[in-house]
Amino acid sequence: MSDTITIRLTEELATWLKSTARKTGVPVGRLVREQLERAKRETGTKSFMRFSGSIDGPPDLSSRKGFSRK
Repeated sequence: MSDTITIRLTEELATWLKSTARKTGVPVGRLVREQLERAKRETGTKSFMRFSGSIDGPPDLSSRKGFSRK
């Protein structure tokens, strides 16, 4: 391993991390690395999510002007 990073965690997250490490017997650093690797793998498989929230318009096409049945 060549790179070291320092991060600030919320108290809740730090408590969860320490508790999980204690329960599983896995070091905190290893838990963090495993979660980063998981996030890295999942990012590549959900490329469509980059458009999430970027499309503007009515949530239901039937509400568009000119298509109402009223």
